Amino acid sequence: MDFNVKKLASDAGVFFTRAVQFTEEKLGQAEKTELDPHLENLITRADCTKNWTEKILKQTEVLLQPNPSARIEEFIYDKLDKKLPSRTTNAELLGQYMLEAAIEFGPETPYGKTLITVGEYQKRLGGAEREFLHTSAATFLSPLRNFLEGDWRTISKERRLLENRRLDLDICKARLKKAKQAEAKAAAAPDFQETRPRNYVLSASASALQSGWESWDVEPDPVVSEQRKLLSEEVDKAEHELRVAQTEFDRQAEVTRLLLEGISSTHLNHLRCLQDFAEAQATYYAQCHHYMQDLQRELNRCANAVSAPHSSASVCPNPVSPAFLSGPASSGATIPSSSSSSQKPVTLAMEQSQLPITGARKARVLYDYDAHDTSELSLLADELITVYTVPGMDPDWLIGERGNEKGKVPVTYLELLS
Repeated sequence: MDFNVKKLASDAGVFFTRAVQFTEEKLGQAEKTELDPHLENLITRADCTKNWTEKILKQTEVLLQPNPSARIEEFIYDKLDKKLPSRTTNAELLGQYMLEAAIEFGPETPYGKTLITVGEYQKRLGGAEREFLHTSAATFLSPLRNFLEGDWRTISKERRLLENRRLDLDICKARLKKAKQAEAKAAAAPDFQETRPRNYVLSASASALQSGWESWDVEPDPVVSEQRKLLSEEVDKAEHELRVAQTEFDRQAEVTRLLLEGISSTHLNHLRCLQDFAEAQATYYAQCHHYMQDLQRELNRCANAVSAPHSSASVCPNPVSPAFLSGPASSGATIPSSSSSSQKPVTLAMEQSQLPITGARKARVLYDYDAHDTSELSLLADELITVYTVPGMDPDWLIGERGNEKGKVPVTYLELLS
């Protein structure tokens, strides 16, 4: 207990001395040791990295989760080191409401069938959003948080320690300066004392003055000598403390410099994370675009079924059926003709054989794509296919050929090559 009290008193004294030195530096009453320009630049760069990382992290969290209450809940679960419960996305909730409404209105009615179709696609959009949020949190948000809560805390701790070492160095410099000034002042003072009374009067004559001076008793002052010795020892002690403080300051400056130079590696890591985030965003929006195109096709088929109730080939398919989700459609699926209401629908194969081919070129597949019916062509990422368009075709689609296989492919899944 006695040791702890002494240590506490010593620490309090050091803190008070540093506070005095810091205050005098701010008031311009004490000299301050300047850091190396390279180290100053590293510190400035690190502060800039920290500030912008905090802003990017905060705004990305707002983008991914606009609800402040949900963000607070995620923060609490993260601090408690507990897994966040799965949360239903807004699109999934909307889709669920639409499916329940379809049951109430009648799933066989045109409105009920449309609600089922749109509801299923809303749930798919919600699932894509959930996957995007999970990927973004793992590949982008977590590395940024790890930097702020891990590496930056270590850097801040070492910088505070460097500032303390600098204050100690300047305190030692000031102490040595004062000790040398006191030593110089003591050296200028007389180091002897007289033994005669101070009211001793010399004779006015030269002989009397000479005899009086010869008879004057002078001897070294022991007090002055002892004082000079103590001042010399104080100077030696201050010089030793200054050397120790300089060594500790240089060592801490080197440690801090190495940590700050690691910011370059942090930038490279954040660059990779940013690329992953952009890729996840592109994948998410491509999925959403694909789902909405599929939804538009299904809604058009439903509209055609309502306008031509006697055509057996134009029945609106049930989106929750296996045939709609993954299985092949009937080979007789037709596309309505836009020239006249009296013309019969023709198949995609007939349309491809009758309409002229324009702009055939090579394309690289960006993402995997599963055909929803026989009129489409399944794709594998990174494969090369030949694509072209035909007059009157939806601009969001192209005709793709791979060997003997042919079918419609979405433009958003392709990178056209020259």
